[in-house]
Amino acid sequence: METVKFGRTGLKVSKLCFGTMGVGSSQWKPWVLDKAESATLLKRCLDHGITFFDMADWYSIGESERVVGSALLSMAPRDRLVFTTKAKYEMSDDPNDQGLSRKHLMAAIDGSLSRIGTDYVDIFMVHAYDPSTPIEETMEALHDIVKSGKARYIGASTMYAWQFAQMNSVARENGWTTFVNMQCQYNLLYREEEREMIPYCQDQGIAITCFSPLARGWLAGSKDARSETDLYFSKKYGDPLDLGSCGRVIEIAKEHDTTMAEVALAWVYSKPAICSPIISGASLDQLETNISALDLVLTAEEIDSLDKLYRPRDIVNDYVPTPLPRHLGGVLPAA
Repeated sequence: METVKFGRTGLKVSKLCFGTMGVGSSQWKPWVLDKAESATLLKRCLDHGITFFDMADWYSIGESERVVGSALLSMAPRDRLVFTTKAKYEMSDDPNDQGLSRKHLMAAIDGSLSRIGTDYVDIFMVHAYDPSTPIEETMEALHDIVKSGKARYIGASTMYAWQFAQMNSVARENGWTTFVNMQCQYNLLYREEEREMIPYCQDQGIAITCFSPLARGWLAGSKDARSETDLYFSKKYGDPLDLGSCGRVIEIAKEHDTTMAEVALAWVYSKPAICSPIISGASLDQLETNISALDLVLTAEEIDSLDKLYRPRDIVNDYVPTPLPRHLGGVLPAA
């Protein structure tokens, strides 16, 4: 697995990052893998040289961090792993157990470190923009978290470019730590980040990681437990223009005797602006497919034929979490 430089920082990460939303507890969402299956998948990631893992406290309401941390730290030295985790979405009924307030961020980083089983994360991220909290409060809290040694860097996800730039500007004006990473949605069917966010990050030397490279499964060509229960599967994708792009992916896949997923991922992997795409997999076969796409090289003509089918669409700048499992009191039991 190739190692790449993370923006203008001195950090090096594996070319692919493994996203852990799909590992943790099936009590949270039916398509999430439980502990034993998750450990098998994480081991295969390490076998392929993937050492960059993206987590969030909200995934399986903390159980994902427990599963990922306990599995990986039993398989590899901490210093050889790059851990990212995120905070913002509600973790309980407590109104202060969400958002980007100083109170919540300080509690969130401590909670994540305890669950993962480490004394620091490499990148601590805000999961989305919080209009209810002053930017100064958020950025000073993140700065203090870095200075405390609990995080090496900070990053952000899922917001407008102007919001991201404003947060960085406030940090610079006050001599606080700035973001080194933007994690945004990017795939053949959703390329709105090419307008402002990606150029801004390239200008500032900010590493770009991208999630949902298969458009929540549309670009993989098959429906599964996740697509059947994912609010955004049909809400954000699936109109005639999307189906046209999917059709072209199918044509190219046939020409290369490969799968839709590999073609769609190869398209993302070909984009130099993307530092480390975030992949996942509900099985070992899916994971192998996603990794093997690194070896598929699309021609300039094939890439152009895919690019030209795109058209502007509504911006997705926040993810609305599904309600917490109230029958579990908002908290999943430890495995």
